[in-house]
Amino acid sequence: MAGKVLAALLPLILAQVAQGQAGLPSVQVAGLTGAGLPPVGLPGTGLPLNADRVLPALASDLDPRRLQDLRQLRVLDLIRGHRKVIEADPNGAPILRSEVLAFAPSAALLEKARAAGFFVLRERVLEGLDARIIVLKAPDGMSTRRALAQLKALDPPGVYDFNHVYTDSGRISQSRVAAQTAVAGGAPARQVAVGAGVGTNAGAAADAGAGAGGIVRVGLVDGGVDTTHPVFRDIVIHQHGCGGTQVAAAAHGTAVASLMIGRSPRFRGAAPGSELYAADVYCGLPTGGAVDAVADALAWLVHERVPVINVSLVGPPNAMLENVVRLVIARGHVIVAAVGNDGPAAPPLYPASYPDVVGVTAVDARHRALIEAGRGRQVKFAAPGADMAAANLSNTFASVRGTSFASPLVAGLLAEQLHQPDKAMAEGVVADLARRAIDLGAPGPDPVYGFGLVGGDLRPDAALVGSVSSP
Repeated sequence: MAGKVLAALLPLILAQVAQGQAGLPSVQVAGLTGAGLPPVGLPGTGLPLNADRVLPALASDLDPRRLQDLRQLRVLDLIRGHRKVIEADPNGAPILRSEVLAFAPSAALLEKARAAGFFVLRERVLEGLDARIIVLKAPDGMSTRRALAQLKALDPPGVYDFNHVYTDSGRISQSRVAAQTAVAGGAPARQVAVGAGVGTNAGAAADAGAGAGGIVRVGLVDGGVDTTHPVFRDIVIHQHGCGGTQVAAAAHGTAVASLMIGRSPRFRGAAPGSELYAADVYCGLPTGGAVDAVADALAWLVHERVPVINVSLVGPPNAMLENVVRLVIARGHVIVAAVGNDGPAAPPLYPASYPDVVGVTAVDARHRALIEAGRGRQVKFAAPGADMAAANLSNTFASVRGTSFASPLVAGLLAEQLHQPDKAMAEGVVADLARRAIDLGAPGPDPVYGFGLVGGDLRPDAALVGSVSSP
């Protein structure tokens, strides 16, 4: 059934884009388990459908009231490709099949769960937050929904939820390299710590992004970072995640990191040369971006006392993630998050919409909010998020678009002012940035631009797109 829906919708999407009048029919995916989804090809091409790549590229041409349908189609494609491990929750959001999260469950509850046929798949000890998350596997033959309901019935006061999968909030494209333009760099990036992320380089740290109050340190929860790119040369980057194995460099994580800390003669991030703590929550896996991995990443950054953390990921509300975000902010850290690209009519996305998270929208070169950018009370700031370049894999630069790429600019600006976790100081630097913001749209704070535009001068030159940095 879902395959027929996709096959029927795609010709309509393409025809509407070609005619310049988009209006996507609504797609209902609630209750979809992913079972029996047939392969779907892009009509008239013979190529396999990849909604993750094809559909977001159409976002700017679609009716803004229906942009959230693109996420639903992307979820359908994700489930179709990995239906053994991913399914949809009752609202259509992707979750890991047969997994239920428990926040700091008691020994008595775990004993009851084992007696009911559950077993512990993973345990995430959140050292920086003095908490833990247990990932429980549902008994054979029991649906994930029923498993969640049963655990809640066994322990009504407890905190349980699905293990939702969070996705990036932007797209990256690179035009064919017409000329091998070299962009000069410096020495290679210094000391990359993998796994626990404990490695340091005292000499490099002393040189990296030092401000009046000390070293500028900023955190990233995303995919892996290609530390060999010249914009990261001579910069201290600590990487964490993937069970201690080699972190897999990802285009999205690399682009976001470059916009925070990258530097070269022709490229400058918001906090160039700052020390980066990057947690990879994807590790090249289809199940990457799950809540328990995001929680582990946030806890590591708290443990390392990184004051400002950027999260360019979006997804549905989740009780586990909400608890972790609340604990992180209570300890004096600032979480900056992309508000998402599901359009102005879409419901709020998370973690940007949790209380006290700094939600960021994106604007183009003319300071207009992107048509696909989310709107609402969660929007605190606007920053450049289109008509610009960012670092890509293989020493190249790509064109980027989306709230994913506005958020790191705001995080970098805040990190230059907040050098240690402190709740009062954190509130102060956010308030100061709000005072310096350029008011856009309706006078005063509004649901489109928040307090206004910041970092307007930080848009990397789009002329870099397609160029190759010298090794």
